[in-house]
Order: sequence, then structure tokens, then C-alpha cells
Amino acid sequence: MPQIELTPAQRREHRANAHHLDPVVLIGAEGLTDAVRREVDAALKAHGLIKVRVFGDDRSAREAIYQQLAAELDAAPIQHIGKLLVLWRPIPPKEKTPDEDRKPGPREVKVLKFGRPGQRPEVKQLRVLGNQRLTAGGQVKRAKPKQKSVKKRQGR
Repeated sequence: MPQIELTPAQRREHRANAHHLDPVVLIGAEGLTDAVRREVDAALKAHGLIKVRVFGDDRSAREAIYQQLAAELDAAPIQHIGKLLVLWRPIPPKEKTPDEDRKPGPREVKVLKFGRPGQRPEVKQLRVLGNQRLTAGGQVKRAKPKQKSVKKRQGR
């Protein structure tokens, strides 16, 4: 897979966005293993822009890891400064499941009504529908329709 080519302006913007990030993947003495590749790939899928810390002292080895990760994972190399590597790849669109389009349905709510001190509170199970809300006093009220301004009601 070819790595992503960015313009200098895009690279500068990603460097600025990565400034406050902490490293999400750490590469130790074993170097670039399959497990490390999978972790970097998963982090790129989840975050898009990531920092990787390499604990080796050899700069040429770090540079080789940097280029190898970018080439194998189809990512854009953003910055290599010291022992930190910054990589970017666009986040793939999330596949929707059929349940994500549904609106919230009824939910069961437990309401405690406190009486005199020393007595147990009264427990009521209530069913709250999607267009209802629960007040602080434990009553169920319907959601109010959004109010229109006076000018919009008059049709101006």
C-alpha cells in the first residue's frame, strides 16, 4: 500500500494538532513486531492522528521504523522528532448498525419518595416514554413543543 502524500500546509496543520497528544503506542527493545503493527493500526483507525514513542537510541533504526510503519499501514508520516513519531491516516467511516437509527424507547425508572424520618422510602417503578421527562418531584411530564418567536407566529 502506498503511503499518503500531504502538502506542507496539511503536514503543518497535523503537527499543530498532534502537539498536545500523548503517545498511544510504545515500541520497546523488541522493535517493530506484528503486535506493535496491529496496535498502531487500531490506534490509527480509532484516532486518525497518533504519536508513537520508540525507546531505542539508534536514530537510523527509529527512522526505518517510521518509514516502515507509514508504508505498511498506508499512513502519512507527519513528524519524527527525537523518540516520537507522529502518523496520520483518515478515520474510516463507521458502519451503522440498524439499531443506531432508532430513537430511544420507553425506559423503566425507579423513583424513591421519602416520608418521615425513620420510615423506609416508598419505591415506585415508572415507565418513561421517549417524549416524556421525569421532574425532580418524581412526576412524568410530556416534553413541551419548541416555542416559536412572536414574529414567526405572525408570519413576518
